[in-house]
This record gives sequence, C-alpha cells and structure tokens, in this order.
Amino acid sequence: MKILLIEDEPGLISVMVRGLTEANMQVSVAADGTTGLEMAVKHQFDLIILDIMLPGINGIQICREVRKVNKNVSILMLTALGSTENIVTGLDSGADDYLVKPFKFAELEARIRSLVRRRSTQGEAGNSIHIADLELDFNSKTAKRNDKPISLTATEYRLLEYFVKNANKILSRIQILENVWDIDFNMGTNVVDVYVNYLRKKIDNGTGQKLIHTVFGMGYILKEEA
Repeated sequence: MKILLIEDEPGLISVMVRGLTEANMQVSVAADGTTGLEMAVKHQFDLIILDIMLPGINGIQICREVRKVNKNVSILMLTALGSTENIVTGLDSGADDYLVKPFKFAELEARIRSLVRRRSTQGEAGNSIHIADLELDFNSKTAKRNDKPISLTATEYRLLEYFVKNANKILSRIQILENVWDIDFNMGTNVVDVYVNYLRKKIDNGTGQKLIHTVFGMGYILKEEA
C-alpha cells in the first residue's frame, strides 16, 4: 500500500513513518503543503494522510485540488481542531475520514483499514469478476465455477468475495478476520481455517485447478496457477 503523508511536525512524521513502514506500507513524505499537493497530483497513491495546518497551502485547499483530478484516492485528514465545524469542513472538502490529534497509532491503523475496505467496495470495476473459470456476481451474491452454480452460505460468500477482491495477495488470518468478520472477533479461534476449508471443498474440489492456496506461516492466497 502506497501512502503519501503530508505533515510538518518532525516528531509525528518520524513516529508515523516508522509505524506504517513496520506495517508493510510504503510511505512518501511531504513537509509542506506546496510539495504535498505536487506529489499528490503527479503520483499514484492508495491513501493520502493530510494535516490541515501546513506551511504553504493548507490541507483543506490541498484536498479540494486533489479531488479535482482524483476521485478515487482515499484521504485521511489530521487535525488538532476537533470541533464539529472543523470536522465538517474537512469532510466537505473531499476527505474520507478525519483523525483528531493527538491519537494512538492503533487508532490510525484502524482508520486506514476501514478506508481500504470502503474504497475496495466502492471501486468495483463491474458487477462481476472472473478468475480462471470462477465467476463471482456482486449483485446477486452468487458464484459459479465452469458455469456451474456453487451454493454458498452468507459467510462463505463474504470470504470468497474478500479473496476475489484481493486476488494474488497473501492474506493473513488476522486480515481475513478483520475484513470478513467483525474487527472485535475473537482472534484466538481457528474460524478462518475452518471456513477456508469449507470454501475449498466447494470451489476447488473436482475442478483440476486449485485457486485457494496456503502460504505456510503467512496465510492464504487466491490465484490462478500458471
């Protein structure tokens, strides 16, 4: 995940860059509004973390300018001003979410995950996705393999949809729990492994080509074998 951090507080920059990098995110930094806006419009990012009070151009102006050229990038606004008026102003300028300073890094991570899920749902290229001979229809919430309907429970469908939307990516058990189940679900259970096995029996058995693969020590991946 590529993140642009536009922030002018050196201490906060250091903490955020270290934490996001440790979370396997690629972080670029702009320490003033003018540089931040230039980077935001010239390069592709998955998420922009944007302070409101900046030297040069403030965060509200940056957000408005970015939205003129990029409707899809997620924008998380940071503000030391937590009043309703300031929050509404930030959201009205085109931000997807806001975070009031000071904040705990765990809260920042939770907001990022929420934005990724939201943008993933909004960014569907069409009503269905094909991977090999698997077809998933988002409107009817149904699946087919080699044109044969597959009977799925609601949980199995959500799990398959998450795999399909993240095809060719290794997904950890915690990532799957947080996105398919509730974020507060008991992390000590083996529910992910159980449901992956259920799904494999319905998706892969008897097809000659497996799509759901185990990556030992890391999690699972849905991909088409070469």
